[in-house]
Amino acid sequence: MKLGARMLKTGLAVAAAMYLATLLGFASAVFAGIAAVFAIQPSIYRSFQTIIEQLQANILGVTAATIVVFTLGNDPFVIGFTIVIIIGICMKLRMTESTISLAIVAIIAVMESTEMEIIHFALLRFSALTLGIFSAFIVNLLFLPPKYETKLFQRIDRANADILQWLRVTTRHLSDEPALKGEIARIEEEMTKIDQTYLLFSEERTYLKKRRLSKARKLILFRQLIATTKKSFEVLKTFHQLNEKIETIPTSFHTILVEELDKVIHSHEKLILSSMGRIKQRHKQTLQAIDEPNIHKLVDNLIQVYHEDERNRLSLLPLASQLMEYNQHLKHLQKLLKSYQQYHKTEHLEVMKRDSL
Repeated sequence: MKLGARMLKTGLAVAAAMYLATLLGFASAVFAGIAAVFAIQPSIYRSFQTIIEQLQANILGVTAATIVVFTLGNDPFVIGFTIVIIIGICMKLRMTESTISLAIVAIIAVMESTEMEIIHFALLRFSALTLGIFSAFIVNLLFLPPKYETKLFQRIDRANADILQWLRVTTRHLSDEPALKGEIARIEEEMTKIDQTYLLFSEERTYLKKRRLSKARKLILFRQLIATTKKSFEVLKTFHQLNEKIETIPTSFHTILVEELDKVIHSHEKLILSSMGRIKQRHKQTLQAIDEPNIHKLVDNLIQVYHEDERNRLSLLPLASQLMEYNQHLKHLQKLLKSYQQYHKTEHLEVMKRDSL
């Protein structure tokens, strides 16, 4: 099992919060540790974004709990009712789930049975929770954030490798149906992670003007890389859905279909390698014009194949349409990559070794 940066940051934040709470003489350092867990964020930018919201949730929870204890007591039913009300208020304020959880912890912490004066007890609990929030914030500032650019391209490269491999296998009727179905579900989850990582990368702050321009170009390039990957995945899913029909088409048309798909797959692979700097910049074919699939030829053959069956005549046209869109995404990616390499000749998108994924 690999330990990620967020795991290490969470453990460090909890340890620091509980250690400081003990040094300051808080009766229960555990609440500082709990607050640190909810306050830890994957990036410095998000840490800045959420710290005010977390403090507001802490104040809201402690204040509400103090008022309720004064008026209604701290019966378990009363605690549950208070939590329901606070959750509703937090949702109305559009707070995040972790922030709402922190408000709930604040309520439980204050409404715990105690012989201490409630105001003094509430202030102690509030201080412990606030200490946990700031401990997590400081850890986020000091702890080196993960390289989301490298992580993002790593995910895109891995997804493309899997998709293009399955496309080649599927078009040649070599894929195992249950295995492909499972891979499609897994790749869909990977696509969600790619979108999340792109969001984290876009949130990273850059302060030098030169770096800001480079970052802006990279964001545009990454967005198109993701869009092209998603389109290749849609082609794979279309092949999977039409698998039975494709197996019945004549050999001549199947050969044409495989040839046209191989053109766009080859182009996709070449563009990925070029973005990684693995193709010589001076080579005249580094970003040569992509061979465009002959969609008209595909359509004509489809009509001939299903000429006698009016209902199924155009059943494979969605696949031809997907191929055309896939090719258009590749041409746009080629244009963006060429522009990026023109301004940043020595920079390449980074990817980790596959065995480190």
